Amino acid sequence: MPLSLSSVVVCRCEEVSEADIRRVIRMGYHSLEAVKRVLRTGMGHCQGRGCLKLIARLIQEETGIPASEQKMPRPRPPLKPLPLGLLGTFRSDGSDGSVESDQGA
Repeated sequence: MPLSLSSVVVCRCEEVSEADIRRVIRMGYHSLEAVKRVLRTGMGHCQGRGCLKLIARLIQEETGIPASEQKMPRPRPPLKPLPLGLLGTFRSDGSDGSVESDQGA
């Protein structure tokens, strides 16, 4: 049984199908950065290492813009997922650890 475009997942991190990508390309989003902004492709755990080349090929098929001439989106930190403990801690007493000020009282 052949797979339909809607069932072929191109961006596994964000669960974006080939049909979704082709739809936004046909709507006028003709760059990797534009597709990324609309569908969040390349913004998951792999940061596009698993899908951006495939999306560039889809853009080429739909628009004729060669994949080799398409500009890869710039990665934005964090490049790798961070453990939540690096960003902060949870206190069971409900406080956030900030110091309260008596000014304005």
